[in-house]
Amino acid sequence: MPATNTVEGPNQRQAGFNLFLVGFLILFLELACIRWFSAKVVFLQFFTNIVLLAAFLGMSCGCLAARRSTNWLALFPGLALVTFAAVATIMVLYFQWGEFAVDVGHQASPQEVFFGTEYRNPDLAKFVVPIEAIAGLFFVLIALMFVGLGQTLGRAFDAYPNRVAGYSLNIGGSLAGIVGFSLLSFAQAPPVVWFGISCAGIAYLLYQDKALSILRLVTIIFVVGFTEFYSDRSGNHDIRWSPYYAVDLNKKSGEITVNSIGHQEMMPFSERGSSYSLIHLLQKHSGGAPFKDVMIIGAGSGNDLAHALRFGVERVDAVEIDPAIQDIGIHNHPDKPYQDPRVVPHLDDGRHFLRTTDRKYDLVVYALVDSLILHSGYANIRLESYLFTEQAFQDVRRVLKQDGIFVMYNYYRQGWIVQRVAEMAKQVFGCDPLVLPLPYKETLTSSEAVGFTTIIAGCNPRISTAFRDRGQFWLNSLPPENLSVNGFDKPQEKAQDKQDKAAPQRGDWVPLAPAKLVADNEGARQSTSDDWPFLYVSGRLIPDLTVRSMILLGVLGLGLVYLFKPKGAWRPNNRMFFLGAAFMLLETKAVVQMALLFGSTWLVNSAVFFTALLLILAANLYVIKVPSTRLVRHYAGLLALLAVSVLVPLDTFLAGGIVWRYVIPCALALGPMFFAGVIFARSFRDEANPDHAFGSNIAGSVIGGLAESCSTLLGFRYLLIVAIGFYLLSAWMPSRKS
Repeated sequence: MPATNTVEGPNQRQAGFNLFLVGFLILFLELACIRWFSAKVVFLQFFTNIVLLAAFLGMSCGCLAARRSTNWLALFPGLALVTFAAVATIMVLYFQWGEFAVDVGHQASPQEVFFGTEYRNPDLAKFVVPIEAIAGLFFVLIALMFVGLGQTLGRAFDAYPNRVAGYSLNIGGSLAGIVGFSLLSFAQAPPVVWFGISCAGIAYLLYQDKALSILRLVTIIFVVGFTEFYSDRSGNHDIRWSPYYAVDLNKKSGEITVNSIGHQEMMPFSERGSSYSLIHLLQKHSGGAPFKDVMIIGAGSGNDLAHALRFGVERVDAVEIDPAIQDIGIHNHPDKPYQDPRVVPHLDDGRHFLRTTDRKYDLVVYALVDSLILHSGYANIRLESYLFTEQAFQDVRRVLKQDGIFVMYNYYRQGWIVQRVAEMAKQVFGCDPLVLPLPYKETLTSSEAVGFTTIIAGCNPRISTAFRDRGQFWLNSLPPENLSVNGFDKPQEKAQDKQDKAAPQRGDWVPLAPAKLVADNEGARQSTSDDWPFLYVSGRLIPDLTVRSMILLGVLGLGLVYLFKPKGAWRPNNRMFFLGAAFMLLETKAVVQMALLFGSTWLVNSAVFFTALLLILAANLYVIKVPSTRLVRHYAGLLALLAVSVLVPLDTFLAGGIVWRYVIPCALALGPMFFAGVIFARSFRDEANPDHAFGSNIAGSVIGGLAESCSTLLGFRYLLIVAIGFYLLSAWMPSRKS
């Protein structure tokens, strides 16, 4: 018999409070770690699910060790100190030692492109460390940080007689945690506040256990202070924590760095940045009138706005997802474009704005939309992933006027990305787009690296005709108003110019003409869709880097579970294990589906997790009120909803009224969570060892998180088949009744 029923009165109340508090602390600290480690550990931002899975693994190991004598929560201060010291070591090595390089999936010719990783390509002369080794190190260290909280959670479950009520208290704490962290994200609070709250709660639990020594308290204070100390003190930098990034503004240069990677730079129109004027110059020199209504997605700090305003636009809808970057542009851009009454700023996800606006535009611009962060720790999609799908291009076509133009420009890195985007534009708009690489290339193959490239789509033949008539234009690095010539006309060099010391200020003239695309690999032919929104993955495959990471994390995870498993003969609770694996995939599908419906913003993310926890809480209350719940009916309802989601593509619901566009897809995404919650609560209620059962469930979540990597092969729709398989396995496994 479990020890659950032997505890009375005050101890039971204390256990109930601990279930709530630990639920709060685990979720709050998990979110804090996802944000901070992704910002401070170089390139870990592209793999933030590692932090999430590490937190789950640590919780699982802690639950399994609930009946061990070692107090792992007392080891938290030391483990946190070691983990934060490892962060400092990696940062110092990477930024101070030029021979230290990090290999991110062979970034010179990658299967998946990560923007910002190519600036220091590894070579044999440098000390090269694969990113999976860094990820594995922090996977273990962060997991160990969470073991103490998991152990406290397991002990509290053991001490609380009503399993489902105890689980409800734990979920209530998690709800408070996500609300609290969301409020801090909205306020752009710094990490010292996040970790201060987390460590204060842990200090209280240590005090409760009479384990809060002076040394541990000092260590905790030092760990919290480290997040504040390790920042710029020169006064040259303005560092803010938006809900997405650590945003660092260099006040002198106007450069904006996010998560330690250069992101954008505020450029005065009078000095440089003529590439931002490119589409307006082409419009002018092909005989077109200035654009009147313009939408700029990825407006950022305002460079694109400044150039659009100089060419006489009447209205610009400036869409930017990051509030800190938008605020920097409003208050710090030297040209003050956001202050112009013609500019209407929107703080929104670009795809969501495209889907919901009723306005029509002469020009839609994707302005260097290249986020350096994943949308969440649950799925391998980035903030801009849903902008580069066939359905997104159809949304662009819907908002364009009859002769409107769609422009995308970026440093796309790989030829196959450029060709994939160009091919989708051709399919949607029905005519060949213009691809203008800088520097100019006559042909552009899929397998070669590319620099800054502009893609002009839309069936307005005027610009194409201008190129056909002239062959090529010439573009100068300086803005048109600083040149003695008008627009694209390269001046004839004169003898006087050779002697004129001011001549170098005329900038560099480069040829500009459409490139011929040559598809020499399959990656260029693989279009992206709302079900498979992986623009930066070279094809329907699981990249080698991901496979290596899955194997490494799987081995490390098994090793930690082995170390923390109960002594003696023990085997995992298979039913709870598979329930955890399947539910993780349900959350993944819900996150990506809600991101598509409502936007890939942090607020939507928080709302999805909050709703999922509410559904779990509702399922717990249902099981308490209906103790004779039959699992077979709920398995049937769960599998039926999942089958509909597999059979019916999501883009079926992207048009129509509110019920069709929002209510039905939300029910399909979130409804299964209620049935899954009922199945879990009913099974958990009857388990003999709640600590081991919960630990097995969380361990299954880690496997579900690793299985999410199959989405780049299957797409999110068919990823649910894996979840169905996990649920069928859970139904087949017997429960362990007391």
